Amino acid sequence: MADSFTNEQWFERAKEVIPGGVNSPVRSFRSVGGTPYTVRSGHGSHVTDVEGRVYLDFVQSYGASLLGHAHPVVVDAVEVTVKNGSTFGAPTPGEVLLAEAIVERVEGLEQIRFVSSGTEAVMSAVRLARGFTGRDKIVKFDGCYHGHSDQLLVAGGSGVAELGLPGSAGVPGGAIADTWVAPYNEVPRLDDDVACVIVEPIAANMNLVQPKEGFLEGLRAECDRVGALLIFDEVITGFRVGPGGCADLLGVTPDLWCFGKVIGGGLPVGGFGGSKEILSYLAPQGPVYQGGTLSGNPLAMAAGKAVLDAVTPNDYVELTERAQNFARSFCGAIRKGGLWACVPAAGPLLGLYIAPPGSDFSAPSNYAESKAIAETGLYAPFFHAMLERGVALAPGSYEVMFVSMAHSDEELAMTIELAQDAAASVVTALA
Repeated sequence: MADSFTNEQWFERAKEVIPGGVNSPVRSFRSVGGTPYTVRSGHGSHVTDVEGRVYLDFVQSYGASLLGHAHPVVVDAVEVTVKNGSTFGAPTPGEVLLAEAIVERVEGLEQIRFVSSGTEAVMSAVRLARGFTGRDKIVKFDGCYHGHSDQLLVAGGSGVAELGLPGSAGVPGGAIADTWVAPYNEVPRLDDDVACVIVEPIAANMNLVQPKEGFLEGLRAECDRVGALLIFDEVITGFRVGPGGCADLLGVTPDLWCFGKVIGGGLPVGGFGGSKEILSYLAPQGPVYQGGTLSGNPLAMAAGKAVLDAVTPNDYVELTERAQNFARSFCGAIRKGGLWACVPAAGPLLGLYIAPPGSDFSAPSNYAESKAIAETGLYAPFFHAMLERGVALAPGSYEVMFVSMAHSDEELAMTIELAQDAAASVVTALA
């Protein structure tokens, strides 16, 4: 049935029964224009739309697919598990096995509780921090996206930034009254009313912005000074930048971690954790309530465990090296094509900034600088030029590129060639 409708027809049908035709705003193409492609299937580094067109995919479900789409170890794990049932509302061995695997890999993490999304993980971690400290105020950073809970949607990146929204209608003033927003890469002065500071240790929702030297160390010291908890939102970076996440890569250990994406192997998942002392405040042990019917879903647990078991520390080293080599050549190709470009890399995470010929930007260090490049409007035509050439980037200038372990050297080399041609076509259209 999927093959009997075009992308446009599917989107028109979707708009009749789904708000805006999508179940997440970043999929809508609103910030780049045009009609989104509707995916029929994905294998490895590629996705295929309902019209049969194949795209080399650098979205990879916004980072959830570390091994690529439909990897055999994930498919096998899900097939074996689903034959025994998909959800029970009771403890299962799978959630224990995945929790053990994560605790073993992340130094300082002693316990983790699973939920069904990154938003839920962050929302719960903030509630836990407030319950543990007995304080109300939280600090976040401009341009960092921590899901769509009311208290954290203010000054968010990702889809909030793509749509040009300062926050969201429907969020009462009281919900954000205790949320302070600071510029990324600047250490705020805290007072003893602050329960927690939440940060993307590598910001990946305002395009890619790396932490300056001393920023995360400064946050750690400032939290310690006033007795606040430091929360790392590693929904994107966790088990993507390395086997121990950002704490291992960057040398700063938070009090609480939030995970998602990779730990579910492509299935809906989230998790938050920390020390046994802090986690003891969660019900049923403690007074902070959190629960969920599908938390610790057996299929997601099996898929996530399969991914973690399949990836070695050396795999992360090789992926990072390949991604960073690609970043340099990709940036060079776009510049040869005539556009200004910057492709920063943090581990295997890649940013992509596009601006008019002759621009004199530098790699952004905060949301304001990232936004200045996004507002030149050149990402959208470059995005479509690449899509026409069979390369799918994220449909928004505030997202990052994901090179999976399924992307071959030949595919990356082809992408570099296509990027120069795509950039040249954009320059020609500007003339």
